[in-house]
Amino acid sequence: MFQRVNKLIIELPEVEYGDANAASAVQELLGGKFGEMSTLNNYMYQSFNFRGKKKLKPFHDLVASITAEEFGHVELVANTINLLNKSSSFTAPPDLTPLQNGKNMRNTQAFIASAQTALAVDSMGKPWTGENVFSSGNLVLDLLHNFFLECGARTHKMRVYEMTAHPVAREMIGYLLVRGGVHIIAYAKALEIATGVDVTRMLPIPNLDNRVFDQARKYEELGYGNVLFTWNTVGDYKDIDKIWKGVHPVSCEPLIVQEGSPKGYDMPDLDELPEEFAPGIGPEEYQMIAKRLMAKM
Repeated sequence: MFQRVNKLIIELPEVEYGDANAASAVQELLGGKFGEMSTLNNYMYQSFNFRGKKKLKPFHDLVASITAEEFGHVELVANTINLLNKSSSFTAPPDLTPLQNGKNMRNTQAFIASAQTALAVDSMGKPWTGENVFSSGNLVLDLLHNFFLECGARTHKMRVYEMTAHPVAREMIGYLLVRGGVHIIAYAKALEIATGVDVTRMLPIPNLDNRVFDQARKYEELGYGNVLFTWNTVGDYKDIDKIWKGVHPVSCEPLIVQEGSPKGYDMPDLDELPEEFAPGIGPEEYQMIAKRLMAKM
């Protein structure tokens, strides 16, 4: 089972202005081949399909706990895309073409299909597909794939960071660069324990320290690059400490396993968009809905 908490994993800056084209670039980090939809579903199916869970429990605990974190990453990127679309249209009668900006944006579909919000597509609007899921049943092969997947995801995040200076996009990417780096090291350490090969000697890939990025540096300084959370409060996945131990290969700081999850921050509340008929509930309908909700209480 999974437990949902109504918190965003980090606090995103208040949005003064949007950038719909930046939103379309960030879509790659959600629905691209190396996006958060792929990391989530790869690890989720590997954890579901894992053979020998009891005998190889630390490895299953690792994949399963990172799966839980990836749900939060999907949520974070989706909310970032939603905030980046702010003020891309204006409220007015239909004949004044309030969605006119949409026809000149890279992702016109977002104005037509999703009321300027995130979808499981890449930066070119291509839908995410289950063909991106790799679950071979072979532990070493799956770990090696996961290491490669996280390195590819890190590369894409760095490139999108260089594409936009929007503070919301960079805050999100800075955090995920740090957390993705943790996952890279975790899978490298798991491979070392499983095979005896020190994969951490290849890191970082690409060869650039997270501290080069302003929005990533603060998360490194807060210790987010040294901790793995269990995302569980009853000790079910505590055996990740059999793998996540020693020191960070770049910072040389001690690695920490923390029971539970980060405290989280308030979830963004998206404004209504009457020009998109979203949510499509006017004042009169709202009053009627409120009466029905309060009925028989």
